[in-house]
Amino acid sequence: MAETKTFTGVVNEIKGRCYVPVPFDPDELWGKKERHHIHGTINGLGYRGVIEPIEDDRGFSIGAAWRRECGLGAGDKVKVVLKPEGPQRDDLAPDIAAALSKNLKAAEFFDSLAQFHRKAYLTWIYATKRSPELRAERIGEMVRLLKQGHKQRPGT
Repeated sequence: MAETKTFTGVVNEIKGRCYVPVPFDPDELWGKKERHHIHGTINGLGYRGVIEPIEDDRGFSIGAAWRRECGLGAGDKVKVVLKPEGPQRDDLAPDIAAALSKNLKAAEFFDSLAQFHRKAYLTWIYATKRSPELRAERIGEMVRLLKQGHKQRPGT
């Protein structure tokens, strides 16, 4: 299960874009990814977003509408609680985790997907409870599609 991270930060602004820098390395905490899809709270209010590179920093953006609704602006101090969003590789069934671990490109692409896409692949695989052969086929198909950069199965 992925670790929750709590910290106090300050809302920064660069070129009219507000963001909160993260005072930790999410790659070390949650595994190396280009973008970390997250959820949690800012000053107790629900938040979903992405930790990504911002100039020479790493943080997550806070949109104008969200800031307006919450009364936040540049320079404001915030209490942040974050956790990776959706199923993580540590949460996967052993056969799925093993298949992804054998293909780094597919695994990294899986990690980069929003939770909606990760859950859709997993739901498709978990629907094969009574057919182990079909499950193995679907896992193989998922790895092949992920390796090719498909966010979802064609036709879904």
